[in-house]
Amino acid sequence: MARQKPLNLYRNIGIIAHIDAGKTTTTERVLYYTGKKHQIIDVHDTKDGKGSTTTDYMEQERKRGITIQSAAVSAVWKGHQINVIDTPGHVDFTIEVNRSLRVLDGAVVVFDGVAGVEPQTETNWRLADQYKVPRICYVNKMDRIGANFAHCVKGIRERLGANALLCHVPLGSSDEFVGMADLVAGVGYIWASDDKDAVWESVPLEQLKDRLKLGSSADNEWVANLPKLREEVLESALALDDDAFERLINTGEFDPAMLKQCIRKGTVTGELVPVLCGSSYKNKGVQQLLDAVVDYLPYPGENGGIAMVDEDGNIVGEQAVTDDAPARALAFKVINDQFGTLTFCRVYSGVIKKGDTLLNVTRGKKERVGRIVEVQADDTKEIDEVRAGDICAFVSMKDTETGDSLADPAHPALLERMRFPDPVISVSVEPKSRNDVDKLSTALYKMVKADPSLRMEVDQETGQTVLKGMGELHLEITIDRMRTELGVEASMGKPRVSFREAFGKAVEHTYTHKKQSGGSGQFAEVKMIFEPGEPGSGVVFSDEVVGGRVPREYIPAVEHAVKTESQEGQIAGYEVVDFKARLLDGKYHDVDSSALAFEIATRQCFREAQRLSKPKLLEPIMSLEVVTEATYLGDIIGDINRRRGNITDQGQKGTSAFVQGFVPLSEMFGYINFLRSATSGRGNFSMIFDHYQEVPASMVDKLMEKEAK
Repeated sequence: MARQKPLNLYRNIGIIAHIDAGKTTTTERVLYYTGKKHQIIDVHDTKDGKGSTTTDYMEQERKRGITIQSAAVSAVWKGHQINVIDTPGHVDFTIEVNRSLRVLDGAVVVFDGVAGVEPQTETNWRLADQYKVPRICYVNKMDRIGANFAHCVKGIRERLGANALLCHVPLGSSDEFVGMADLVAGVGYIWASDDKDAVWESVPLEQLKDRLKLGSSADNEWVANLPKLREEVLESALALDDDAFERLINTGEFDPAMLKQCIRKGTVTGELVPVLCGSSYKNKGVQQLLDAVVDYLPYPGENGGIAMVDEDGNIVGEQAVTDDAPARALAFKVINDQFGTLTFCRVYSGVIKKGDTLLNVTRGKKERVGRIVEVQADDTKEIDEVRAGDICAFVSMKDTETGDSLADPAHPALLERMRFPDPVISVSVEPKSRNDVDKLSTALYKMVKADPSLRMEVDQETGQTVLKGMGELHLEITIDRMRTELGVEASMGKPRVSFREAFGKAVEHTYTHKKQSGGSGQFAEVKMIFEPGEPGSGVVFSDEVVGGRVPREYIPAVEHAVKTESQEGQIAGYEVVDFKARLLDGKYHDVDSSALAFEIATRQCFREAQRLSKPKLLEPIMSLEVVTEATYLGDIIGDINRRRGNITDQGQKGTSAFVQGFVPLSEMFGYINFLRSATSGRGNFSMIFDHYQEVPASMVDKLMEKEAK
């Protein structure tokens, strides 16, 4: 079957934002205006005590009014197929944004018009930078009291470092918000009501000043400056095209279609970011946002293909997005639901049909394509084939996990992998029923397979099963999902921080392992230097032995021992990170030396060297933002200081006050309870991992005692 729709009519986009900026509401309006839904249901509307939006389809999402998983929906707008992924805004679920951005061609970043740029917006923006995803900014909630478009744009430019191009400016704000001025089209859009089916009136920009009588001087100033703002848009956009700019300078004329092409060019290359505005809840601006998605965001392959890498991650080529190439796809998500195991994939090249066999290049195993489905949040539609640019799900793949590369077995290729953060918090997990002991292990395995930011291990001393994740809510939701999806009930222990250890200074040390007990003995000597590395550098081993004093066949045993021993440091048994281990010299015996002997010698050398280095204990430091009424700010700041926090900024956001800073994770368990009490329920906070930092020497014993309880 030939391609039904050309690639240039596809848009694979994500909707990303901070929690409560209006992502899911915006997605619901997109589905309504594209004809995918016949009614609008809002995030906080409930049915039997549960919300019922399309993309918030998990029980936990509907109960909490937040998006946890990335839900995929497809819609058609003006002949273009738009595949939309609505991603979580809560910091504990950054992994969902990470893996979505990895396979998308563009993104709509939604901002709260009152709050402006928020911490998770910033985190998501950096992820989009990392994957070079072109973006549109949509300043939402312009109808809310305290909405400040200028403040939001300033944050986009200063905090995010974006070259923001104002394609829209609001006409009014708060309860006077009636629409927006389109600086590209040269008209204003004015809605007569907030009704979902209300139509807008298009008014030339030059008539808006006389037409609108707004109560706010700031809003009137926007309207008065429209001619100047439009000139800035023309100059900024047309400057990206020499011919178009020359035409504007020489004749004073321009072609609106050419202007859109210039903006598109700048958006696709990342040179500029179009900024739009609206109120999704009040049904204003969503259709114009859809137009911008079609006009400015790239189609699959327009911004280049996907990198192909070798086993070490080095780029060796690029796979173009085309049907006329061997089949290649990337698995970006695995879930278990009523349909079985669904492996979500982005197809980058070729055609994949039902019944085909693919090679999982990452794991060296073949997978049969049994069924292919197009996914609509919690519903599916079976299809016969997928092509380059498509996003789909394969049913019942056995061995494929998130980040794996799938390819035509005759033309294997490893695609660039995703990068996932290490967990910062852990809890012990036990089944509530003895009958569920075996079921618990199976359920946890499925959860970890589906979510690469989770880790599971067994504590060797206590025998307890330990689950690690990105935050308290992350782990809580995982346990809850095991109950609702897999029928396994489990209880969580007290949350524990994932501390790290590090070498305090460079140490040169020699250790000789010698054991003789009749017959052949054991002998090995290693001389090594262990020295601190840069943050994030990991464990780096180098063999600097000359003259064969340590035979080549024993070097792998030395390296293996270093990396194994680094999993348990000498302060309190935490992982030792970011150091260089240099093997300088050694001795061996023709009869008594072996790989085992060198491994034992290296382990002991590592332990003694770490103790001699005056090792450091490192703790995760979180970036914190608290928003509340100004009345409570003094108490909040005092409490942050008591928690060993460091205040970096404070001020006003709309009608609310905010404080930002860095706080050790170990001091933040149960913070929501304090905040509710201190602000009478009028405060909220967001917190995300930022970096590891040395624990003050005076606090080490106290923290370790606290962890031991």
